[in-house]
Amino acid sequence: MKWVIACWLVLLIALHQDFWLWTDRTLLWGVLPIGLAYHVGYAVVAALTMALLVRYAWPKGVDDQPESKS
Repeated sequence: MKWVIACWLVLLIALHQDFWLWTDRTLLWGVLPIGLAYHVGYAVVAALTMALLVRYAWPKGVDDQPESKS
């Protein structure tokens, strides 16, 4: 499972470098540049990835707080 997560993160890093859209002047719905639309989608995928990483890959016991003596 760790290899799947690592490969997914490497793929996301590679997809962040959207050099293929740098000179594309296409507009979505007549107003939204395609590069901006791509990054909106990328941000959503990155946020979902982080949520899944926290849910399934976060180490156990890291957030445990020792009881304070008062």
